[in-house]
Amino acid sequence: MMANDIEKQVNTIIEAHKEVVAEFKVDAANTIRGIVEVITKCLQNGGCIYTCGNGGSAADAQHIAAELVGRFEQDRKGLAAVALTTDSSILTSVSNDYGYNHLFYKQVEALVKKGDILWAISTSGSSENIVSAAKLAKEKGATLLAFTGKKNSQLEAMADVCLCTVSDSTARSQEIHQLAYHIICCLVEQNFC
Repeated sequence: MMANDIEKQVNTIIEAHKEVVAEFKVDAANTIRGIVEVITKCLQNGGCIYTCGNGGSAADAQHIAAELVGRFEQDRKGLAAVALTTDSSILTSVSNDYGYNHLFYKQVEALVKKGDILWAISTSGSSENIVSAAKLAKEKGATLLAFTGKKNSQLEAMADVCLCTVSDSTARSQEIHQLAYHIICCLVEQNFC
């Protein structure tokens, strides 16, 4: 590949990123305010934030839980958060015994209670294992916070609060998700310092 081709591709990706950020910025403050309020209330009332996602979104789910339990930028008491993507024994046994679509469902069944939050991340908004877990969480009285990358998805329709980035690129959606959850973790943390 020629140096000019690489430079062109890099610049194209950066411009696409800027476009998605600009679109996100239009309503970011309102969406994030709502998310921060829901999370803060849940934690103040003794609830727990449960996160889940597949692939890169699984990594994001773990990242969010780490920022809440540990710290984002300030020393403070740990906040209750669990990534449902991390226990290899649960992940493999549930997938083996019940099928991959039950992966998060069984964990929601066992752990999530009324007043908790399920923070479900799916760029398609239609991942079966995420959607089934989300339905159960809602049935159990938990709040559903969704991060999606497609408008009018199943997950968005069910969510109490949804941050939807609109992009044909999963990578661009995930970049906005990461920016958003860093802002959210920062603002939630300020409420507990």
